[in-house]
Amino acid sequence: MSDAALPTVAEVRAAAEAVKAALDRHLAAVESRSGAKDPAVQAAFNELAASAEAYDELLYEAYDEVIPFEIPDTEDGVPYTGPAEPTAFSVLIRRDYSVAEPQRLIAQAERVAAHDRDADLLHDGGTAGALGVLFGEYEADEIATRYKEFGLEEGDSTLWVAALEEVPEPGEWLAAPFDQADPETVLHRFDVSAVFDDEPYDDDRDDHDEDGHDDHDGHDHDDDGLELAAER
Repeated sequence: MSDAALPTVAEVRAAAEAVKAALDRHLAAVESRSGAKDPAVQAAFNELAASAEAYDELLYEAYDEVIPFEIPDTEDGVPYTGPAEPTAFSVLIRRDYSVAEPQRLIAQAERVAAHDRDADLLHDGGTAGALGVLFGEYEADEIATRYKEFGLEEGDSTLWVAALEEVPEPGEWLAAPFDQADPETVLHRFDVSAVFDDEPYDDDRDDHDEDGHDDHDGHDHDDDGLELAAER
């Protein structure tokens, strides 16, 4: 970066003043909050995080210095607003697949149907019916480990461990099972995607804690492209 592109003293000071003002607004919102998920507190939190990040960037560019506290990741760092001591939790899983070899998928379904009359009734000869047969015969975790046998290609996947206040009553959420997918209640998140395969990985990094979490960005990548979102 050339000297002409460096932030001015006035710009850095203005950013510092914005952080001070955001701190005051956040404290005022917390002091007058109406409940655990008060939108005013959430808005003040987000404003404080954004202003602190802006100040941190300008401070580094101008003086090669940083502020002494962590700024939430604005890309996927959704602030946690769930219970402080959850007594229950939900495990939410999404796995995407593409049908790479339709004939292999259909052939596997036909083999199952040949030994199961009920499966035969579900199989209409197409890929949709074949998937119904396979998921009726095998558990989702088994398909996840044997997807190539079924002519499938693995896509992105994610697993969320979301906090609950209490265990819902049996059948309570079955009519709308995905309404509980609230990022603000996620305690832990585990993502797998091919986009992580090309990211650089430095085995010599010394800024990890004992659990292998990166102290700067809150993520850890293994050699298979697994991204582990650190505990909030």
